[in-house]
Amino acid sequence: MKVVIMAGGKGTRISSVASDIPKPMIKIEDVPVLEREIECLKNQGFDDIIITVSHLGNIIMDYFGDGSGSSPATGKPFGVHIEYYFEKEPLGNAGALFKIKDKLTSDFLLLNADAMFDVDFNRFVAFHQKHGGLVTLFTHPNSHPYDSGLIIADKNGAVKKWLAKEDERPTYYKNRVNAGLHVINPEVLELVGIDADSVGKISADGKPVKVDLDRQLLKPLAGTGKMFCYDSPEYVKDMGTPDRYYSVCKDCEEGRISAKNLKHKQKAIFLDRDGTINKYVGFLRNIDEFELINGVAEAIRKINESGYLAIVVTNQPVIARGEVSFEELEEIHNKMETLLGKEGAYLDAIYYCPHHPHRGYEGERPELKIDCDCRKPKPGMLFKAAEDFNIDLSQSWMIGDGENDVKAGINAGCKTVLLSNGKENYGQTVTVKSLFEFIDSGME
Repeated sequence: MKVVIMAGGKGTRISSVASDIPKPMIKIEDVPVLEREIECLKNQGFDDIIITVSHLGNIIMDYFGDGSGSSPATGKPFGVHIEYYFEKEPLGNAGALFKIKDKLTSDFLLLNADAMFDVDFNRFVAFHQKHGGLVTLFTHPNSHPYDSGLIIADKNGAVKKWLAKEDERPTYYKNRVNAGLHVINPEVLELVGIDADSVGKISADGKPVKVDLDRQLLKPLAGTGKMFCYDSPEYVKDMGTPDRYYSVCKDCEEGRISAKNLKHKQKAIFLDRDGTINKYVGFLRNIDEFELINGVAEAIRKINESGYLAIVVTNQPVIARGEVSFEELEEIHNKMETLLGKEGAYLDAIYYCPHHPHRGYEGERPELKIDCDCRKPKPGMLFKAAEDFNIDLSQSWMIGDGENDVKAGINAGCKTVLLSNGKENYGQTVTVKSLFEFIDSGME
């Protein structure tokens, strides 16, 4: 599969770090970001690359050549084939695609050159091929969803809405952000009705014709059933500001970047919801009753920084009992993600069991009144998460405030934490008073 890497940006927001080189050539531990991207691709069999360049593009071209040589920094061979498209005039961040579209004859990867990433691209591509869309977006939660574009999708991953930064957003939303990695079918270039020859030429308003990837090519596909999102906790971080650059440097130094590639076994902290993340009110039926426990956001932020995945596993019998709809539960979880996101914390995934075996409730849903494999203390939700994210359960923790949480963790082979002020013993590994206390202790 061909790969197109967009490396033409000026990087004005990060100019204080390096102003005399293109942003993709900024070094992390003495290796340019773009070289790290190429190495990640090559190691997974993606070796046919087109790089679009403009601002100081000669530096990139001189450094990598056609990809057949060796890195001037590491001495290692690049081991790829590289072609370039040099934008003499700014074409927008997608204009170059129309200039090279004759080279794009089948699905291709489209990547930003100014992000640090280490992801399992074969897994990403397989998802795209399975769903049969024209575009698949690599999406993930981040620590600043309030100033990021948001992707809203249905339960099958089909993108329903694309909310750019400037778009009005709902009060509560899922922390799902476009990471700037895409699988694209070249048919998309034909759908938008843009004449390739016109791109870069002066239009009637006296300005050159440019093409914006998000607003002109991708966002219009929302709601068509032709664009899907691929949710992944793998490492993708924009380096658009000095603070984010230094954060990436720290992550690289501590080995967190490559460790989060789903090719490698992951470790997770599984979290019960009610009484662990939000204040316990019994069966939570009203979104207005959802309130984060003090210190929880900070604790989850520490989990995010630790290398563990933060995954919620919660029994929600209110669905089977007919007391809360699936849509209402989704909105409650959106509130949870929104409140956490405002404090720089995020959840990598949420799993819930909607079943309840007992009958006799007004409005109950008969199809959900079953003895399932996912309702805690059974470990089904943890097993599903382990399958989805390649988790080593023996290196993971299950944290909750009740016996069912502890038993579910034990049944899954996890270490367990009971949140309690008492002396209950359900076989848990650790007993502490709060999530923050355990996380702050170093999870030992």
